[in-house]
Amino acid sequence: MSLEKTIYIGQLFSFYKALLTEKQQDMLSLYYEEDLSLSEIAEHFDISRQGVHDNIKRGEKSLLEYEKTLRLNEKREERIQLLNTLSELLTNKEAHSVIEKLIQIED
Repeated sequence: MSLEKTIYIGQLFSFYKALLTEKQQDMLSLYYEEDLSLSEIAEHFDISRQGVHDNIKRGEKSLLEYEKTLRLNEKREERIQLLNTLSELLTNKEAHSVIEKLIQIED
């Protein structure tokens, strides 16, 4: 799996975690946040490696569908981009400071 996909799914997971089943939350957390292998997760839940794989894939699919509908991650990225552009355009130091704080909140 590519690093970009891992980061993207991790971002979606932070937005939509509560919308997943408890089992999907647990497995995706172990896989993406704890970096456990499918075999390690399977052993933890006492199920097959294929069962873990299927659960993770269903969870990923759900996250992608939530993002397609709600676009929370996309909107966050747009806000950060606009704030960075605005920060570059401003010469007033106080306004620049406020924008920097807004950028930090988004991260």
